[in-house]
Amino acid sequence: MATPVKVYGPTLSTAVSRVLACLLEKDVKFQLIPVNMAKGEHKKPDYLKIQPFGQVPAFQDEDITLFESRSINRYICDKYGSQGNKGLYGTNPLEKASIDQWIEAEGQSFNPPSSILVFQLAFAPRMKLKQDENLIRQNEEKLKKVLDVYEKRLGESRYLAGDEFTLADLSHFPNIQYLVNGTDRAELFTSRENMGRWWGEISSRESWKKVVEMQNSPPPS
Repeated sequence: MATPVKVYGPTLSTAVSRVLACLLEKDVKFQLIPVNMAKGEHKKPDYLKIQPFGQVPAFQDEDITLFESRSINRYICDKYGSQGNKGLYGTNPLEKASIDQWIEAEGQSFNPPSSILVFQLAFAPRMKLKQDENLIRQNEEKLKKVLDVYEKRLGESRYLAGDEFTLADLSHFPNIQYLVNGTDRAELFTSRENMGRWWGEISSRESWKKVVEMQNSPPPS
């Protein structure tokens, strides 16, 4: 029987939840190993051996160690190609290229402003930190421009990389979840017809509902 892969990090981490969604889509057995970042566990020597930058997630598959959520997800799809959602990372070079370009768009264009908004709007209040209104305003404007491009694309195809749900869509789960459900900026997405339809579809997938359930469960004591 295959040894479950190991994912290190808290479920509330956007990068960790991105990997969990992929594992669930691919029906890959995994063991989630909590990392208490408030106690600095991500900076301890043993953890730095598997994640040299002291961030989450870290990922182990037997003797293989990886970090960076998007790279981990590509690896999962390639190694476990015959399991679960077989088309998650495409089935031919053209499909993979289309998926990759939207994963790059997510990482380079969508993630920077949306991550700042997630921190400022969702996490800063929980952490009793002062919000930077100027930073929020600047990044909301940046994100709106990105979403205008997405809205056009999603008027041309059902999903970002074509007519099937793929890693390109999955990569967007974490930040949109926080902004739609954890802040007062849901209309950034829901007010756009195509984006609203797309988010409604992808966020209702069983894989993501399971991740949200894990996030809402109390952490082990």
